[in-house]
Amino acid sequence: MSTPQRDSVNDEEEFADILEDLRRSWDLGHALRTFKPSVPDTGPPPCSAAELTAAVRTSQHLRYITKEVAVETGSSVEAVEQQVEVILSEMSQNLQMSSVRLLGYGLNKAMKRLFTRVNVNMDGLQRLQRTAQGYPVVLMPNHRSYMDFLIISFLSFTYDLPIPVIAAGTPLSKMKLMGEIFRRCGAFYIRRGIGSDKLYWAVLSEYVKTIVRRAYAPLEFYVEGLRSRTLKALPPKLGMMHMVLEPFFKGEVYDITLVPISISYDRVVEESLLAHELLGVPKPKETTRGLLKASSVLWENYGSMHVNIGQALSVREMCEGKIDRSHYNRMPRDLPQRPGEDMQACVSLLAHRVVRDQEQGAVLSPWSLMATVLLQSPVPSLVQEGLPWGALAQRTLWLRGHALAFGARLNWPGGTRESDEVMSSNMSLHHSVVRRRGGRVFLLEEEGFAGRRPTSAEEGVAWRAVAVLMMASHRNQALHVFARPAMLAVAMHVTASRQRRELQAFFVFLLDVFSIEIVFTPGQSTQDFEEACSLLGKAGAIQCCQEEISVTDAGHQTVTFLKTLLQPFMDSYQVVFSHLCEAGVHTFSEKQFVTSVRKLATSLILAGELQTYEALSSDTQRNALASLLRLEAVTKLRTAEQTEYSVNKSSVQRIADMLCGKIPLQSVQTAPDSRL
Repeated sequence: MSTPQRDSVNDEEEFADILEDLRRSWDLGHALRTFKPSVPDTGPPPCSAAELTAAVRTSQHLRYITKEVAVETGSSVEAVEQQVEVILSEMSQNLQMSSVRLLGYGLNKAMKRLFTRVNVNMDGLQRLQRTAQGYPVVLMPNHRSYMDFLIISFLSFTYDLPIPVIAAGTPLSKMKLMGEIFRRCGAFYIRRGIGSDKLYWAVLSEYVKTIVRRAYAPLEFYVEGLRSRTLKALPPKLGMMHMVLEPFFKGEVYDITLVPISISYDRVVEESLLAHELLGVPKPKETTRGLLKASSVLWENYGSMHVNIGQALSVREMCEGKIDRSHYNRMPRDLPQRPGEDMQACVSLLAHRVVRDQEQGAVLSPWSLMATVLLQSPVPSLVQEGLPWGALAQRTLWLRGHALAFGARLNWPGGTRESDEVMSSNMSLHHSVVRRRGGRVFLLEEEGFAGRRPTSAEEGVAWRAVAVLMMASHRNQALHVFARPAMLAVAMHVTASRQRRELQAFFVFLLDVFSIEIVFTPGQSTQDFEEACSLLGKAGAIQCCQEEISVTDAGHQTVTFLKTLLQPFMDSYQVVFSHLCEAGVHTFSEKQFVTSVRKLATSLILAGELQTYEALSSDTQRNALASLLRLEAVTKLRTAEQTEYSVNKSSVQRIADMLCGKIPLQSVQTAPDSRL
């Protein structure tokens, strides 16, 4: 392919629009192009999908587990082996180039219809071409849209890279025809909610480890586990990460290369669907019929997609001096062994490092900053009165300067000279959420079917919340840029203190409370605090000395803005705390919890006592519950029917009071990196 047009991202690496050449070429010609992937010079000889599955089936580890399960369940070994065959049949990929070409043809057409540009950092692509020549490669993109699922495979086919095998959820496998096409494009399917199914864990683990040991193909999986419905990073899931890294821990491979990949969208295809899911509307089943019915999205414009292939991480280098691999030399490697604490810590460190690299590699659109500014205004005011366009443009440009100073990557064509045109075009892209009228920008409420109006005040709140959550998802894409300085701003506001040690203590408390909401690397709160001080210091917002931190005269606007940025999360968590401290709440299921919190939040909004529509989001509610569970203010109880939770009201109330500053600061632990 010829060199595509370069993109204007403020970064030392250049992005290029891969659609430029594709729009000039014949779609069928691209699908039938000669595919010449680079083949590693060293390593095991190539094998077929059937040979890979056979190697899993006959592995000593799986044989050992099969016999164990047979003894534990009272079944015959043959019966358990049949279960293994069923699992492998359901799970295994069957990569075939004919299917890759077929799906590539359809994806080519879809991307040209959906996106104005698909920008890829060409330096990263060249690094990936070199990386594919070496040790086992693990591709680790973030997950924001269904489009993520095949874009890496499409790039691999287009630029002659080995096609990856991709970990996917079993619901995709149940799509008629498409499920099998995905399987033949490299998808291997994993059940959700595996729980304590020992046999399934063993089969899955051996399948993943065999792919890595044999360097069968690049392995692609989402370290966050699930697609983010709020478009911000999710805490990493460590199960798959353990499986991927075990061959290195056991010395079966010399090294493993992890490649963080950031996929960013001006507008995700599923944005309305995701907002409705957060408000309790059931997620539609993944079916071929549903896919065809959703073809109406092809007539919408979703702006640009950016694929930023990050710097490769060597597992060997990252683990140097952190683990003792002799643990695996004390017994046969085929036997199941629990990793030591050092290895578990190293897995967590690597997973969090990948998430941080994904965040730092994300490319923000102007709309992310515009949405951040708009959400600083009360929602009723945005709906009824709007925000003057001039004020929005001025504040967005002000925020742009801070975002760049804080290290954000922005896709802002033409710099500040054409800012009005850039912001206008970005706003028109999101015509379903906001509209410019009479020199003001208004938030749009969701329209009912056939123009139907809400039948109740509660339904009206839900309709308005759809637009708020859609806009909040774009603000969330920029949250990682401002999170640390914002937490320091909140600490300065709540404590009204200038003492560095007191501010750091409250900063650590905030990290504990919002550890599920915003991803931070465990055990690095001191580094996070110092980064927050450094960024605000460089912005001229604060002055730091050894004992004190104070806001400068010029810094009040910045500190106030950052404090307000986190207010929706502060308010939403307080709603959860209020519900759990009610007299009648003792033991509850997650479903009961979400329904009750949403009902309380709705009533508070209607009464004018709550401005935060994000308190209606089920993800925010569940994050607050998970945080309380981690802080041991809530206990998980397992019953025969379902999982239930028991609340320690005094602990929850204490956290709520500390968060709003009612409890004196001395009640907060002041040791750096300490738990609440």
